[in-house]
Order: sequence, then structure tokens, then C-alpha cells
Amino acid sequence: MSFLEVENVSKVFLEPNGQSLCVFKTVRLHIEKGQFVTMVGHSGCGKSTLLNIIAGLETASAGAIILDGKETDTAGLDRMVVFQNFSLLPWMSVYENIRLAVRAAYPQWDRGKVHDYVQRYVHMVGLSESEHKKPAALSGGMRQRVGLARAFAVQPKVLLLDEPFAQIDALTRGAIQDELMRMWTATKNTVFMVTHDVEEAILLSDKIALMTSGPEAELAEIVDVKFPRPRLREEITELAEYARIKKYIIQFLKNCSREMPAGDATTGLDAVAVGQQLAAEV
Repeated sequence: MSFLEVENVSKVFLEPNGQSLCVFKTVRLHIEKGQFVTMVGHSGCGKSTLLNIIAGLETASAGAIILDGKETDTAGLDRMVVFQNFSLLPWMSVYENIRLAVRAAYPQWDRGKVHDYVQRYVHMVGLSESEHKKPAALSGGMRQRVGLARAFAVQPKVLLLDEPFAQIDALTRGAIQDELMRMWTATKNTVFMVTHDVEEAILLSDKIALMTSGPEAELAEIVDVKFPRPRLREEITELAEYARIKKYIIQFLKNCSREMPAGDATTGLDAVAVGQQLAAEV
């Protein structure tokens, strides 16, 4: 039995006209303890919906989520989500946002122990000089560092990352990805992430799950990423195997885009992104 099992999970939404829309069907994905698994696919394939089902924020229409041997369908501190929109409490400082989560996870700890523990994670993400600032005074990259620190501090069984770098500029994104790799190496959390960024998926992951296009999307295959860790971006991007994996995934996404209905507004942006990545390779 794997540490996290997604067993034949499907999701159907009821549309305003009364018709049913199957976003994805019978997804089966097994993640071992300590693995970093990323799901890639076009918009509309249900990546974020599946992540929310694992988190207990959404209900599956069929199938089950089994974590550490127990079926779960409600939210809990054993699964922490880092959202792309940062999701910080705007009236609280960096320190207070992290402390709130720590106090919820460890209610038996005294004030001094909570303080020392929060300080450790504030320092870990390089925000010691900004710990008393509120989110409005932080850059996007700094806000997402707070989100990562808050999630890691709880020490969840599974860390769920919902396109966590989508709203961060390209230069900052690389630095935060490196920060995430460093934190993950130190903690060995089990991680499930969804992203549109193929290069990001290869850099961070042990395995990449490829979804076909929605509606009625399916998990097509799992791509193994076997580069040794710790990884340096400058080194792995020069490897022939890196280029092979990148080309394979982009071609998969390109083939999926050909199957999309013409004028599908939910997938157009992703098709453009795939085209840009293919053009960059030439």
C-alpha cells in the first residue's frame, strides 16, 4: 500500500442547465512517502480539482483518497495547501500568519516553544527582517515564502501545491523554486503539485503525472524523473535526458491541444504556452 492513494477518483459537476459535466474520470495515482509528484495538463483537465479533493476541500463523485492507510474525505492539518493566490490573512504579519498555523497544529505547546519554532521557519525562508510586515508590504515572492513556511511548519503528511509560482515573475520564480527544493530536501515531505510549467515539473519532481484534456480527462501516464538530488538547475538543464523528457511532455501536451474543440476558451492559453515552449526549443 502506498502512502497516498488516489483510487479511481472521478468528478462530475452539475451545470446550471441541469446537465452533468465529467471533469475527469477514474484517476488512479499512488504516491510513496517522501516523493515529490507533479501533475501536468491543460486547463480544464481537473488538476486543481483533484488537488482540492485530496485536501478535503472538494468531494469526489466516485472513488476514494487513502492517506497512510485510512480513507479521508474531509480537510485536516495532515494536508496543507499552498495556493497560487497566497491566501494570507491580510491583517496579520509574516510571523503571525505562521504562528496561527503552528498553534492550530500544536495546541499543547507553550508560548515560548511556539515562538522559537515560528522563528525557525521565518529564518528558513529568509524573512527574519520582514517578520513584522503585513502581506500588503511584501512582494509576491515574499508572500509565497510565507505560505511555504506556514505549510512546512505544520509538518503535514502531504504538502499540496496548487500552481504556487503562477503569480510570481520569472526571475523570482526561480529563486522560490530553489527555496522549495532546499526545504523539501531538509524535511522530505510527501508533495503533490499541479503546474502548467514543464521545466518546473522536471526540476522539482520524482514523477510527473500527465493528464489528457478535459472534459472526461484521464491520467494518461507517469513519467519518471531520475536525476540525482540535490539538483542544480544549471547542471540538469544541460543533460540530454532533461531535453528528452521536456520534449516528450511538450509533445504530449501539443497532441492533447489538437484534440480540443475549436474555440475552447478554457484551454487556449495553455495551447499558446505549449507553442511558445516548442518554439523556444527550435
